[in-house]
Amino acid sequence: MRVSVDETICQGHTLCNMVAPEIFQLSEVDGHAFVVLTDLTPDQQELALKAASTCPERAIVVTQA
Repeated sequence: MRVSVDETICQGHTLCNMVAPEIFQLSEVDGHAFVVLTDLTPDQQELALKAASTCPERAIVVTQA
């Protein structure tokens, strides 16, 4: 599974970081999210999907690798 954040869409609502802080961090410059973990365990994959579903802007992209 591959997770990314479309930086052109992210508005920095921080919901992804609240759901999965080990996967998503927030920029100190603009508060936008970025992915810090690329190899996800099954539990983390579930959290990534949950974080994607909470994003109001749908800026999180989850694809099968």
